[in-house]
Amino acid sequence: MSDNELGTFLRTWREAVTPAEAGLPTGPRRRTPGLRRAELATLAGVSVEYLTRLEQGRDRNPSAQVLGALADALNLSLTDRMLLRRLTKEADGGDPLVCAAAPSLSRAARPTVRAVLDRLEPTPALVINWIGDVLAHTAGYERLARPLGMLDDERPNLLRYLFTDERARSAYRDWDRVADDLVARLRHGVPLRDPYLAELADELTVTAGADFTDRFADLTMAPRRTGSQHIEHPEAGSLRLLQETLALPDEGQRLVIHLPADDATAAALDRLNGRRPGALRAVAMGETG
Repeated sequence: MSDNELGTFLRTWREAVTPAEAGLPTGPRRRTPGLRRAELATLAGVSVEYLTRLEQGRDRNPSAQVLGALADALNLSLTDRMLLRRLTKEADGGDPLVCAAAPSLSRAARPTVRAVLDRLEPTPALVINWIGDVLAHTAGYERLARPLGMLDDERPNLLRYLFTDERARSAYRDWDRVADDLVARLRHGVPLRDPYLAELADELTVTAGADFTDRFADLTMAPRRTGSQHIEHPEAGSLRLLQETLALPDEGQRLVIHLPADDATAAALDRLNGRRPGALRAVAMGETG
């Protein structure tokens, strides 16, 4: 992992924002579609020399005012502004709100969380920790995931399965989008100096190569709370699922719930669970807002 995450973030975003998006004329002789360093410095009201020091990692402690001005100039979303602050604090030695107070890596779900899972049956739902270990799941998720190979390992991990198991690419019709989201959640949800993150990142760097490392290096990717997946299931056929994610921040865990996106998927999941059609109801996209 880079030791200049803040500088990489600023440079990546500067090169991604077009002059038109920043309200600047494009000009006929531009060699890059992004902003020049001098243009961003002018928009943010800082000197080019200071912005250079930030991007090169020679200054890692910008003020809140400077961060706000840079975020405004780059048109950052709230999620990306939070990541910018997080990277700034970690570059300065750690953010007590993100690093020091972060819970230790969890290996089990609380009994009350397991009780919630019981009440979600037969919906496919699972609890994962911040590096993607599967800690608990419904029987509905077992029937969905087991034939795909997701639960074959003694300690299943979603990222390890997605990037290293050949069956994952056949299972997920939208593999690239699922991979983007999982890696974005990994980057945004875990303190960057966490030893478990480093161990998993090092493993996937070796086993998955550029498929993982390019995504992990892309600081512009942000995780989605809701999303969709298209799965080719060996027993149930083509499934279109919507995904809702609920955070359990005190434990560093997430509850992930998969819902049928159409009537055909709802009926297929009912058959997979040995139930008459109608136990699960399709959720229209308009209902997820």
